Amino acid sequence: MGDLAASFGGELSRRRFLGVSAAAGLVLAGCASRTDGTVPDPVAIAESRRPHSGRTVNATLSAQRTRADIGGVMAETLSYNDTVPGPLLRASVGDEVAVTVRNRLNEPTSVHWHGIALRNDMDGAAPATPDIDAGQDFTYRFSVPHPGTYWAHPHTGLQADTGLYLPVIVDDPAEPGDYDAEWVVMLDDWTDGIGSSPRQIYEGLLTMSGSAHHMPGTGDMDDMAASAVPGMGGTRGSELLGGDAGDVTYPYYLANGRIPGAASTFRVKPGQRVRIRLINAGSDTAFRVALTGHRMTVTHTDGFPVAPAEFDAVLIGMGERYDVVVTAGDGVFALVAAAEGKNSVARALLVTGSGAPAAADFRPAELSGRVGTVAQLSAASAVALPNRTADLALPADLGGSMSPYAWTINGRPFATTDPLAVQQGQRVALTFSNMSMMWHPMHLHGHTFEVVTPDGRPGARKDTVNVLPMQKLTVIFDADNPGVWMLHCHNTYHQEAGMMTSLNYST
Repeated sequence: MGDLAASFGGELSRRRFLGVSAAAGLVLAGCASRTDGTVPDPVAIAESRRPHSGRTVNATLSAQRTRADIGGVMAETLSYNDTVPGPLLRASVGDEVAVTVRNRLNEPTSVHWHGIALRNDMDGAAPATPDIDAGQDFTYRFSVPHPGTYWAHPHTGLQADTGLYLPVIVDDPAEPGDYDAEWVVMLDDWTDGIGSSPRQIYEGLLTMSGSAHHMPGTGDMDDMAASAVPGMGGTRGSELLGGDAGDVTYPYYLANGRIPGAASTFRVKPGQRVRIRLINAGSDTAFRVALTGHRMTVTHTDGFPVAPAEFDAVLIGMGERYDVVVTAGDGVFALVAAAEGKNSVARALLVTGSGAPAAADFRPAELSGRVGTVAQLSAASAVALPNRTADLALPADLGGSMSPYAWTINGRPFATTDPLAVQQGQRVALTFSNMSMMWHPMHLHGHTFEVVTPDGRPGARKDTVNVLPMQKLTVIFDADNPGVWMLHCHNTYHQEAGMMTSLNYST
């Protein structure tokens, strides 16, 4: 993989990367795309209005079973090209991306390009894009309209809780980029091939009794009741998440595919400014992330710039991305991602000089300092939505329970959902009302929205936002990307149990 792999293991110069040919991809391949004439005219029109550089990034991904080495521990799992995470895909604004996916699994799969406002028929989520049958190939072909930190993963059953994920970075050559090196860090909660399988966990969640779910303050009684349920027991409450931290306890938490005791390292020189692109690829875990001995300046979230804000740590829900900049000290520093409410960590190492790393379970003081969340951020002026009155108000009432294990939007599971309807050109105010006792990272495909702060101010531009128990949160977006788009909780198990609907454009 050459330079493309460097962002996980060694110093990566942004200036050097921007000089790489746009044709450099994961695995070079000649790609063939479906051209059956079924693309809806509005989708084709929207695609024609996106920026086009005239360059194409060609790549191939093979989804297959593999034995993944996650740091001296071998896991039987699913992955892209036999690596966890999958290989980095990188392009520039306006490039066409053509990725041929070879499904070498014994079940259908898909690739969803999380956060990218791409054409609807290439989103990688049925029904807009049909799943790829076992043994078949399909080429996703689309232009990338916005710079930022994105990622890709299946939108097929419980495959999201396996090793099928990879980072996607879109560069803007015109961006000033006041940093010397870049570090891409993907965080994950891991069970596949080590502990209970995702299917066993999900079936356990469906069959458990109400007492099997831990309620804050009830001590170990609930853990004992949960012990018969694969993956259950051991979770605790989180003030930042407004209650229970999650449903599932994992054997390991990974940073760039490695367990804490075998952490990956990233090397730079003391005094260099490092852009760290943090991606939460987990299924049931929020991470509180800090770099030992450093403060972080948040510059972007979900790909879009924010007014820079300095924190000791940041909280990242499933599906979210945060870009932070640090000035590297001299020594060996642990980047620690604490699994919120789960008494365990993932970690990677920033190395600039001599020294020994702290113990694998070390928790730096910064984790208890000022923690950044979306509520404290606002969009940079260049990407703030134009001031405009909303044409349409849509509700997204979030409901459900642990017993029975069922989750809904507007009172319905996805199997019987009543889709949300918008028209091209509308300014839409979407209000999440969480009536459940769990937090939900809510993700809208094909769009970015502006979070409305509690005092009514425009906040950060995002595509995934954490909605806390009993919280009402409004986001605003422009209906400018026609098609059928999923809106769902990015907790893999909540989504599978029904917390998903669609946003449909009407004529």
